[in-house]
Parts: sequence; structure tokens; C-alpha cells
Amino acid sequence: MPEEPARTVPEARTVLDARDISRALARISHEILERNKGATDLVLLGLHTRGVPLARRVADRIAAVEGAPVAVGELDVTMYRDDLRKQPTRRAHKTQLPAGGIDDKVVVLVDDVLFSGRTIRAALDALADLGRPAAVRLAVLVDRGHRELPIRADHVGKNLPSARAERVSVRVEEIDGLDEVTLS
Repeated sequence: MPEEPARTVPEARTVLDARDISRALARISHEILERNKGATDLVLLGLHTRGVPLARRVADRIAAVEGAPVAVGELDVTMYRDDLRKQPTRRAHKTQLPAGGIDDKVVVLVDDVLFSGRTIRAALDALADLGRPAAVRLAVLVDRGHRELPIRADHVGKNLPSARAERVSVRVEEIDGLDEVTLS
């Protein structure tokens, strides 16, 4: 029997390095400030896992411009996902809202990659259980397309056209020891 040819795994290529990520987050921070006309009544909620450190970085940048801290929290959407039957081993994290909650605030959800839109749908469901924001916006480091739901980001670091089979990996210093976005 002839041998099957070895399958080659596509090599990951870096599409954003640490400097690119820093610039993208700076731009997102300024866009959020402009759209909100300042930081008043603004809450940033990072989606676990990599959205949390990204939200903190954006909050730090906004605070540097505004001269005052910005409320930051963490949102876990595990129990709101529609794929729990397929992937039941997801590790749940803790949702932590900032003091003052989210009622009547402009909430900006922060995530690393926007793909199908299902994680953001789960985040919107979670928010509905936590309070009633004045408005909800979405900031993502990478928008790769391929939506399955009618969800669009308000603030995007990089639009990255990709094939559905390709994988976008985001690494952040706080979790992974380096900042980079790769496509493979």
C-alpha cells in the first residue's frame, strides 16, 4: 500500500506584533472617547479570557487622556453560550462588575476576536441579567468576518479577512508572555 503524503500544517504568520497592537488599542481608546464625548458614565467590560487585559489597557489609555480612572469589569459568558453541549469543558470565570454597576452607563464590551458573533450574543444575554445599560458598544482587536449573527463591532483594531478554516490566535503579555496576533 502506498504511503499517504504527510499533511502540512500551515505556518502561522504574524499579522500584528506588539507595536501594532499598542497602536490599535490607542486608536480604539480615542474612538471610544470621541463617540462617548469623554469618559463620563463609561464602563469597559472585558470578555474572558483575552478581552479582560485588552479592556484594562484601553481603560489605562482613556484614563491617561481624561485624567481620571475609567470603570473596568470582567464578563464571563460561559453559561450563556449556545455551544455548551458541544464543548462542555469550558472553564467558567468570574464576572466582576465595577462599583456602580452598569445601569444607565455606556457599556463597551471588549474582546480579542470577532468571528461568528455568538460570543457577543452570549455577552448581550449576560448583560441583560446584570442590569440595563444606556447603550452597549463593541470593541474588538481583530474582526475576521464570517458572521453567523447580525452583529457588528463599533471599534475595530484590525479587519483581517480570513478563510473560515484559518485560525486567528491572539496572545497578550498578561496571559501568554507576549503580544501578537497570528493567522494560520
